[in-house]
Parts: sequence; structure tokens; C-alpha cells
Amino acid sequence: MPKFVIEREIPGAGDLTPDQLKGISQTSCGVLIKMGPEIQWIESFVTDDKIYCVYIAPNEEMILEHASQGGFPANKICKVINTISPVTAE
Repeated sequence: MPKFVIEREIPGAGDLTPDQLKGISQTSCGVLIKMGPEIQWIESFVTDDKIYCVYIAPNEEMILEHASQGGFPANKICKVINTISPVTAE
């Protein structure tokens, strides 16, 4: 199944409180439960003004549907072609 990185522009994302992040996570998980097991949220990285999310889904349209149902921006969606790490150098 394809993996995607989603860039969400959220001004002040780095200032969100733990409770706010928990609420966003709960909303996301609630939508995912309704959408079924084809789409999975792996993890997200919060920066100053953006959140970068890693998802597994069959297609970009399903990512957009999750964003729409959850009320989240999905400003850029990139399909992961390959991964590298320090192990790649060995």
C-alpha cells in the first residue's frame, strides 16, 4: 500500500498545547475509524507553522477525504517513492 507525506499549513502549530494536539488527534482517529482500515495514520511531526503527517492509503483521494471530513488542511500530498536511512549507507 502506498505511503504519503501530507503537509498541513497550520499557523502557530508549534504553539498548540498538549490538550489541543490531543483533540486534533482524537478527531483524526474518529474519522479514520469511520473510513475503515484502508487508510492508516503512522505519525506526524509538528513544526512552527506546519504539521507533516505520514499516512498509508490506497490513493491521494482517500487522504483528501480524510482531510475534508476532519476539517484539516492538506496543502501538499506527496507519495513516498523510497526511503533511506543511515543503514542505506552500509
